[in-house]
Amino acid sequence: QVRLVESGGGSVQAGGSLRLSCAAFGHTYSVYSVYFMGWFRQAPGKEREGVAAISTGGGSTYYADSVKGRFTISRDAAKNTVYLQMNSLKPEDTAMYYCAATRRVAADPTSPSGYDYWGQGTQVTVSS
Repeated sequence: QVRLVESGGGSVQAGGSLRLSCAAFGHTYSVYSVYFMGWFRQAPGKEREGVAAISTGGGSTYYADSVKGRFTISRDAAKNTVYLQMNSLKPEDTAMYYCAATRRVAADPTSPSGYDYWGQGTQVTVSS
């Protein structure tokens, strides 16, 4: 059983920065209990899309082309927490951001269908 809780969302002007956090909870849980953790986002009227993901064992990272060079995903095993540092934010980054985790070794880390556990989301709004 894995529970995920996001925090750190808010409203910023274009060019600003935000840092999202995803805390994981479970019985004797660590980030190594899952294969991948990722961040996804969904804007009104659009499909949920992958933003970034990280393999909990090796630390390999994956990024959507739209955020490469601006966003950084990282993990802190001691705190059972995954972060998404978002810099140079643009209005098109406005969305509800969700943290997710999967235990499936064959999962596509960039696809929502590959994930089993989801947080409730945190809103990010970027104004012009």
